[in-house]
Amino acid sequence: MYKKGTILYKRTNYIFAIFITIILGLASREFSYIFPSIITQNAGDILWAMMSYYGFRFLLIRKNLHISFWFSLIFCFIIEFSQLYQADWINFLRSNLIGALILGKGYLTIDLIRYTTGIIIATVLDKLTYNR
Repeated sequence: MYKKGTILYKRTNYIFAIFITIILGLASREFSYIFPSIITQNAGDILWAMMSYYGFRFLLIRKNLHISFWFSLIFCFIIEFSQLYQADWINFLRSNLIGALILGKGYLTIDLIRYTTGIIIATVLDKLTYNR
C-alpha cells in the first residue's frame, strides 16, 4: 500500500494499532467472563493508555519515542486526576458511554500504575517494530 518506512506507512500502522486496541478494550469488557479477573480488572486501563500512546505517535511521528511516551503519560495522569473534580457539567459528560470511556468515572491510584504499564508496553512494542 505505502512504502515501508515512510511517514504515511507508519501513520497508517498507528491508526491500525489504535483501531485494534479499541477493539481489544471493548472486547475485554464485553467478554470479561472469559478472562481471569486479573485481566478484566486491568486490561481496560492498560489498553486505553496504549491507545493514547499510539495517538500521540500518530500526531508526533517525526519526534522521538520518548516524547510520545511522556505526552501520553501526562495526558493519562491528567485525565485520572481530573476525576477528582466533580462539577455537574463534567459529571454530565461522564454519565454517557463515550464520556465515561474518555474521562473515566472515579479516581483510583491503581489506574496510574495501569496507565504507566500500558504506555511502557506500547513504547516497547513500538521500539521493537520501528527502531531495530
